[in-house]
Amino acid sequence: MSNTPLPGIGTRYDLTTREQRRLSVVAHRDGTRTLSAYQEDDADACALSVRLTPGEADSLIDALMPTHHSPNLLSTTELGLVAERITLSATSYWNGRLLGDTQMRTRTGVSIVAVLRRAEAVPSPGPDFRLAGGDVLIVIGTHEGVEAAAGILGRE
Repeated sequence: MSNTPLPGIGTRYDLTTREQRRLSVVAHRDGTRTLSAYQEDDADACALSVRLTPGEADSLIDALMPTHHSPNLLSTTELGLVAERITLSATSYWNGRLLGDTQMRTRTGVSIVAVLRRAEAVPSPGPDFRLAGGDVLIVIGTHEGVEAAAGILGRE
């Protein structure tokens, strides 16, 4: 399986089955998912595309694998909090700047709980942590806060 960040949209996950059938799932930032299957004789022609609400996606995931773990949406609670991965692009305004300069918690209410850089994880990065293109920021907050954080971090 491969994944492709879709700036401002979410992440697309592509899978080619053992039978050489192509499937993709777009994990939208708003929690919806688009499941697509491609024609067997033309891998670029979409045969089916279904947009799923977060609840429908959870039901489908539970049917496929009862103890699921989505690679993009790390967790949700009854309180409406989510944890999500946000990738900082190399062309981001924040590339090379200090984490504190984003004023993330003040502006969005979101906490950046870790930064993944190459094969290294930096837990609880402080305001003096210097961001770099390719960093994956693990953020926790409300859906709205995470959306706002993705917008701020996506600034070029």
